Amino acid sequence: MRSDVVRKGIGSAPARSLLRADGLTDEDFEKPFIGIANSWNDIVPGHIHLNEIAEAVKKGIIEAGGKPFTFGVPAICDGIAMGHKGMRFSLISREVVSDCCEVMVEGHALDGWVGITNCDKVTPGMLMAAGRMNVPAAMVTGGAMESGILDDGEQIDLQSVFEALGSYSAGTVSEEFVKTVECAACPGRGSCSGLFTANSMACLTEVLGMSLTGCGTSLALDGKKTEIARKTGNRIAELVREDIKPRDIVSMRSFRNAIRVDMAIGGSTNTALHIPAISKDFGCNVTLDLFDEISREVPHITSLRPAGMFSIRDLDNAGGMSAVLNRLAGLLEDAPTVNGKGILEIAKEGRVRDENILRPLDNPYHRQGGIAILKGNLAPEGSVIKQAAVSEKMMKFTGRAKVFDCEQDAIDAIISGDIVSGDAVIIRYEGPKGAPGMPEMLSPTSLIMGRGLGDSVALITDGRFSGATRGGAIGHVSPEAYEKGPIAAVMNGDIIEIDIPARKLNVRVSDNEMKERLSRAERPERPVTGVQKKYRKLVTNGANGAYLE
Repeated sequence: MRSDVVRKGIGSAPARSLLRADGLTDEDFEKPFIGIANSWNDIVPGHIHLNEIAEAVKKGIIEAGGKPFTFGVPAICDGIAMGHKGMRFSLISREVVSDCCEVMVEGHALDGWVGITNCDKVTPGMLMAAGRMNVPAAMVTGGAMESGILDDGEQIDLQSVFEALGSYSAGTVSEEFVKTVECAACPGRGSCSGLFTANSMACLTEVLGMSLTGCGTSLALDGKKTEIARKTGNRIAELVREDIKPRDIVSMRSFRNAIRVDMAIGGSTNTALHIPAISKDFGCNVTLDLFDEISREVPHITSLRPAGMFSIRDLDNAGGMSAVLNRLAGLLEDAPTVNGKGILEIAKEGRVRDENILRPLDNPYHRQGGIAILKGNLAPEGSVIKQAAVSEKMMKFTGRAKVFDCEQDAIDAIISGDIVSGDAVIIRYEGPKGAPGMPEMLSPTSLIMGRGLGDSVALITDGRFSGATRGGAIGHVSPEAYEKGPIAAVMNGDIIEIDIPARKLNVRVSDNEMKERLSRAERPERPVTGVQKKYRKLVTNGANGAYLE
């Protein structure tokens, strides 16, 4: 085994001596060494319970004859980081998480590892590490929290708080109402209860074959989550002994299946960042064009928040990912999973328990998938919109550009009432290099929705959006402004044309005028140090998954 270099032979005596200080015995040196990458902390609600899951995984590893070792991994709560400079560290943390896992697994010659993850950047970061190292691995995603409930029975979540702020700024609700929503929206441990980025990636991790059946939608408080964790501990020991590695499981077939499911459930636009980046570390090459190709073929068959009315609890009750796979069985390609079963076998075993939550393919909520990729002279390399969360009125839109070189200036303009019906808000220099860190912009999109402008105002950015974003919000515009992309040339009053069915995003500016404007464009001064400086130097644009080259 890989760990023989630290536990076998006379030359490993120093390493064994140190491991004995950890309490290991001669018997332990005969067992596979299995790491547990635990992203627990007591800041992030989605992670405050992960020590319990880690203990269940540890128990499973011990039952299966392995020796577990737990190590820590950082996690950022995007909701807490939102709206200030902290959000510029969120996407950066994906690469940090990946590096942490690689450093610990390779540095200690572990035979296999389990990633205990939940919130937005931790899951893709761990998956990237799994593909890069290609050491036996499995994931346990920590699960969603329950929805919040208002006195009238309405289900709410974090998105509701942001949109309540928009309504408050418009004078349509009171400060007391905002406080009521604030106190009810996030009732306890787990990731936010809608199909935002954390839960989108949990579902897709299961479909990629890297977590056990049922893991993607089982809630944080659900007892079956602990049992899944224990079984994952059992299974990782088997994967180590059978020498089954992540690249033996995940291939282009797996990625195509994951995108099909993503389109069917209406996942976060951030999946169009993470799946391409993960694919590169698995030796594959998922592009935005593949997302759009599959989006035209796979209908949107459920209606989860923020696009609809249902929560992750509802999806789990309807049968979870195996039920979704059952619905899509005729569109899927067979691929292995950490279960030891193929994806088509899991699809065949899946049962749809609610025909309204998971509709058949011939009666979908939308005929196309949840995400669309738009291109044009404003986004030559592509941009991303969650079309399942866009009203019919905004599917084709022509508006006047109002341009801002940072998110806060746009927020101030929305709150002050400077943004009105017919405007196309442009927020630039917030891309991977420009910000740096490509911050999410749930605040401006929620303010637009809360002020009743969701059907009449678009927002276009080289930054990105929360999985909770809905409305005419187009992100990941590539090339970004910092790279002298066309978005850097847009001026106040320019006419912006959006045609989602035709997949077009254009500005009415001639090619010659665009070149002349770009020659004069100046980047705003935004000096960086430390991890941001390294990130800006290495990161690619949103169309490339903000992958580090």
